[in-house]
Order: sequence, then C-alpha cells, then structure tokens
Amino acid sequence: MKLYQLCAKQFLPISKEEGWEFLSNPKNLKTITPPHMGFHIVSGGDEPMYSGQIIQYVVKPFPFMSTKWVTEITHLIQGEYFVDEQRFGPYALWHHKHFIRETSQGIEMKDIIDYKLPFGILGQLFHSLIIKKQLQKIFAYREQKLTHLFGKANNLQSSLEFRSI
Repeated sequence: MKLYQLCAKQFLPISKEEGWEFLSNPKNLKTITPPHMGFHIVSGGDEPMYSGQIIQYVVKPFPFMSTKWVTEITHLIQGEYFVDEQRFGPYALWHHKHFIRETSQGIEMKDIIDYKLPFGILGQLFHSLIIKKQLQKIFAYREQKLTHLFGKANNLQSSLEFRSI
C-alpha cells in the first residue's frame, strides 16, 4: 500500500477572520478550482461549515471522465482548522487538513493531504504519470486565484511538497 502526502503553504496579506470566512465557505471551492475540472456542488454547500457536514460534488478530473465526490467535514475548530475526508470518490483515501495561522504579514494557509490511489501498482504508476502533475496544477491555480483575490504577502514564499509515506 503506497500512501502519498501533499503539503502546500501559501501566505496572504489578510486577517485571520477574512481568511477563515473565505476558506470555510464550501461555495468558494469552485472559485479556487480550475474551470476545466467542471466543479459543481450538488448538495451540502448551502450552510456555513460545521463538523459532520456532508458535501456532494461533481468534478471532471479528466476531459473524458466525470465523477461524484462526497466529503465529510470531520473536525473543525472555528478560525483555526478543518478536516475534510472523502466518503465516496476517486481516491482510495483522501484526508485533507486545512490550517490557518496568523503571521506578522497576514495569514499562513497550510494544507496537508494524505491520499491513496486505488488499483495497486497501476494506481502508483498513474500517480507518477498523471495525478501528481494534476494536483500540482490544481494548487498552482489555487495559489494564483487567491493571490489575485487577496494579494501576496511580501517576502513570504509559497510551497508545495509531495512525499510518499
């Protein structure tokens, strides 16, 4: 069993409250997802985020494939962090932690995603050929979009790191 981890960090020159308000609103996920992915919330995104919330999406990970993705918000501390876990979807495991921390120049957003692909060795091959690059593009788009919406914190570098664990 091969487990992967993605760790992304981005700094924005906004208040913790402003960052939390935007990032914890399920409707804003569409704003920071590349348009070619056809992201659409089917249900569960009309209320402010809470622990136990089930959100259903339709997403097109590839031009020829559309899939339903169901996540649950399993942990939440207002203004600090939340965790979404896949209940149904394209991954064998998807556990995504979102942290917001105040800095002298605004906020640091940190995402840690632990994930596993289905199909054993084929999934591992698929990861190195396609999935890793696709996740890099998604997070690059997200960084660009958030910088466009909120600006960039001076002298603070964003980062994206993958590990096999």
